[in-house]
Amino acid sequence: MCVSCDTNSTRATPTTGEDRVFVVAGMSCQPCATRVDTAVRAVPGVTDVEVDLPTGRITVLGTADENQIRTAVTDAGYRITDPELSR
Repeated sequence: MCVSCDTNSTRATPTTGEDRVFVVAGMSCQPCATRVDTAVRAVPGVTDVEVDLPTGRITVLGTADENQIRTAVTDAGYRITDPELSR
């Protein structure tokens, strides 16, 4: 159940070409995923964002500052719970 919009969803965008992976708490429906995607894409240096809704993971491609990514997710109303740096 989504805490933001009271809906359920299992749709996701596949994750490929990992650069940096973050686990986002509270992202549980497509509108949530879209909100996070839009917020992170606005961060300077982000070239692509891929959302895996069932796992709550986002993959961020590009040279963006990790703190700016965290701030974008927080400002969108969500929280990064477990960042993983992958290359």
